[in-house]
Amino acid sequence: MTINGGISFWYATDPTGARPPRAPLTGHATADVVIVGGGYTGLWTAYYLKRTAPDLRVTVLEQKFCGYGASGRNGGWLYNGIAGRDRYAALHGHDAARRLQQAMNDTVTEVIDVAAKEDIDADIHRGGVLEVARTPAQLTRLKAFHATELSYGETDRELHDATATRARVDIADAVGSSWSPHGARIHPLKLARGLADACERLGVVIHESTPVTEITPRKATTPYGTVTAPYVLRCTEGFTAALKGQKRTWLPMNSSMIVTAPLPPSVWDRLNWSDSTLLGDMAHSYMYAQRTADDRIAIGGRGVPYRFGSRTDTDGGTQPATIASLTALLTAFFPILTGTEITHAWSGVLGVPRDWCATVTLDHTTGLGWAGGYVGSGVATSNLAARTLRDLILDSPTDLTTLPWVNHRVRPWEPEPLRWLGVQALYAAYREADRRESATHTPTTTPLARLANRISGRH
Repeated sequence: MTINGGISFWYATDPTGARPPRAPLTGHATADVVIVGGGYTGLWTAYYLKRTAPDLRVTVLEQKFCGYGASGRNGGWLYNGIAGRDRYAALHGHDAARRLQQAMNDTVTEVIDVAAKEDIDADIHRGGVLEVARTPAQLTRLKAFHATELSYGETDRELHDATATRARVDIADAVGSSWSPHGARIHPLKLARGLADACERLGVVIHESTPVTEITPRKATTPYGTVTAPYVLRCTEGFTAALKGQKRTWLPMNSSMIVTAPLPPSVWDRLNWSDSTLLGDMAHSYMYAQRTADDRIAIGGRGVPYRFGSRTDTDGGTQPATIASLTALLTAFFPILTGTEITHAWSGVLGVPRDWCATVTLDHTTGLGWAGGYVGSGVATSNLAARTLRDLILDSPTDLTTLPWVNHRVRPWEPEPLRWLGVQALYAAYREADRRESATHTPTTTPLARLANRISGRH
């Protein structure tokens, strides 16, 4: 029987389990920096602020518990992807975007090093990322993608044909792949909770079970009191729309996952998946997968992409049709897994700006700052964002504060029902484009997908 929801498989397999939440806020308080959101962005920012300026009074306010949102539900991809890089190249020049990419490459190592330094056991294994093509059109996009990554300085990336791809992971119908060393498998909730503990050891005050209802200059308002501070940082990613005045800022995009029962060594030998390489593909409605530390396959994709009115799920519950589609995707990649037990299924939300560009912003005049809009690539990007926020708050110009995503502004999403209609049509178009490319075996991307990309603002 599949456990549906329950926050996530990661929550179910965290050794600390359902530990009691930290104490909520119990009245008005003050701080030097108040951070709204106890996910990766908020926790990394608190961590680096206290590491660099130990005397700062830093408070984190979290509505549930640290890691309740995307930080405890994601696919466990610690990798060097960042949303919006090509747009930043168009706006600021290729060299600026290349510096941003290099910073992301370095960030994968930074997270691994900090986890080791703080004794955070997050099942980290650096096996790289394998992006796979399974149709001629996907192979055309893969080769273009590979060439683009090389142009941004990732010279250690490898392009593989069908035979070499199967030597890394034996995927049905694979015709090629691109492998990058800048990726590692993690247990996402273990990382979030370990990071929260590290923050507390440094003196960060964390209040859980404390929802913030409104953020205004130098003030975070909750039902239990107000925290005032010179700087108030919004680090709420897919839950941003729940804040007063933020309904159209970032769209909460749903992503869903399933995980298999543990697979025996004989199956892993047949799959040839031996080094915990992260696995993705070049479909328009793309997938992402990892081999977990306890020898399961966790695989995810979009499912129902968006809920009307920017609503979010309750504790990760997902639709049976989504579980079925992800199971079908799993067996399409690995036919020998037909009939394998699916033990857990869950959903979460990620933050999507209107132009699909991740950003870091700080306004010294109002004291308001934010980071996010990672579009599903937040495990590593949140760390880079946090170090950048630290330097901006400390008013310490560095290479990070001059990266092209700093203080980038974007227009809001359309009001309902246009927002819902647009997202539903967009992903219907991507699914149909994938179907057509699989059926026709043409080497070029279907015009339907190119049109969807232009309308969405992704390209």
